[in-house]
Amino acid sequence: MMKKRHYLYLSESEHRVLIRSLVQMKNKLIQQGRFTDCVDNLILKVLSVPVKRI
Repeated sequence: MMKKRHYLYLSESEHRVLIRSLVQMKNKLIQQGRFTDCVDNLILKVLSVPVKRI
């Protein structure tokens, strides 16, 4: 069974806010002593997406 794909279209400023928010979430998890693997994977996915200028 194929996984359902979701697409998210962001402007440059929205992309920056998303990355900043994920990094802040990762820092909070580190302070709490929790694992950050899922946030790390999401940050890598967001950073590796090709940018299309419209």
